[in-house]
Amino acid sequence: MTKKAAKHKAEHNETVKHEETVVTKEAVGQSEELAIKIKELEEALNASNRQAEKLKDELMRKAADFENFRRQKERETQMAGSRALEKTIKELLPVIDDVNRIVDHAPEILEKTEEARPYVDGIELLQKNLFKWLSDKDVSKIEAVGKKLDVNFHEAITQVDNPGAEPDTIIEEFLAGYVLGDRVLRHAKVIVAK
Repeated sequence: MTKKAAKHKAEHNETVKHEETVVTKEAVGQSEELAIKIKELEEALNASNRQAEKLKDELMRKAADFENFRRQKERETQMAGSRALEKTIKELLPVIDDVNRIVDHAPEILEKTEEARPYVDGIELLQKNLFKWLSDKDVSKIEAVGKKLDVNFHEAITQVDNPGAEPDTIIEEFLAGYVLGDRVLRHAKVIVAK
């Protein structure tokens, strides 16, 4: 190889080394820029994920709050309906008492005049319909006569001597009591044996 060719080869190698150095520096610079951009994107992604989790938690809380609110309103509506029904039944009890008194005295009325039969039959039908309506509303009469006094259901208005009955046994019902489900609408007013 001639001197000139060797010099040319050396210059070429020098140029190639210089270009490789420049390319390497550029590549290093680009990879550093790329690493910085990747890091920025990862941070942005993490921030977005945290924001999404925060919003998801907030949404879950709002959904739970709404469900609790809905249940509370259902309970309030049901209780308002129960209170309205209870009030209506309590207001109707004196009418039921009067109908029961008429039916209880019907035999005496019919002894005096048979012409009262249609009226007595009408009152008995009314009584039957009232008791069916009460039954449909889950209202039942409190059993009293012959039972032991239970202050949860009975109110003793007086005590009398009755040798044929055990003490605290109800011997007479003065006024019928009623329950709505398991709630007492009116205690039975009773006479109790001493």
